Amino acid sequence: MAISRYCSKLVLPHAQPPYPDLVAFLAGYFPHVTYEEWARRVDDGKVLDADQQPLGRDGYRPQQVIYYYREVEEQPLIPFAETILYQDDALLVACKPHFLPVHPGGRYVTENLVYRLRLATGNDQLAPVHRIDRFTAGLVLFAQRSEDRARYNALFSQGNIKKRYDAVAHCPEEPQQRHWQVANRIEQGDPWFRWQVVAGDVNARSSIELLDLRQGYGLFSLQPITGKTHQLRLHMSGLGFGLVNDRYYPNLLPEQPDDFSTPLQLLAKEVIFTDPVTGKHHHFESPRTLAWAF
Repeated sequence: MAISRYCSKLVLPHAQPPYPDLVAFLAGYFPHVTYEEWARRVDDGKVLDADQQPLGRDGYRPQQVIYYYREVEEQPLIPFAETILYQDDALLVACKPHFLPVHPGGRYVTENLVYRLRLATGNDQLAPVHRIDRFTAGLVLFAQRSEDRARYNALFSQGNIKKRYDAVAHCPEEPQQRHWQVANRIEQGDPWFRWQVVAGDVNARSSIELLDLRQGYGLFSLQPITGKTHQLRLHMSGLGFGLVNDRYYPNLLPEQPDDFSTPLQLLAKEVIFTDPVTGKHHHFESPRTLAWAF
């Protein structure tokens, strides 16, 4: 039995004998999935060891790598397609649509960019080297080989890549300036998926420029110097320019199903960098545009 793209990996934590029942451990570790459901998965052979063999209920071994099949009752379908803009032996550059997550998670087992691209290319080693959130569209870089991932990750962690985003935000009147340099500290907030600006050492920097103003909306060019989660959305909101269709900032709106007619007006538009593996100079730009004609 081969490891499927539907599988996730888990390393079982240290434990003293007698080892726990595997079903009971999984039900406690993933409380959103019932004991009965984990029992069914184990009994159906959907929990595997590193040799791809089904594990029984007595299969708990500390530090053992296991694989389990992710299952969801109803997986949302994202009716928009990604595009591959470039690929060589080391690098793949894709442009993802709004609403499609980069990584599998939660209900998005196959409706994610990683799964779609691995299926399209036949490359199970393909892995993103950075992330943009589900509601943002635009460019995502992938390492084609696992041994190259760290070198591409370093482009972002060491600031050796230039990134530009386009955004449309609420801007009811002409501001006194058109350029801003924002520097503050961002940390995870409450609820956990919503981030916040707090006191402390700076860990988030952005350069923001207003390009055009029309009927209460502004077209902005955003350059994140760092890469904190929701950084641009928070920095724009902090300046008083909440992004159009942002359900998190400045105010958290009630949860509701995706409305595909109202995408977040944020687009990862451009990246410029020297490839750390091949030495090539790359300049990629997304062919997507935002809805600027309000």
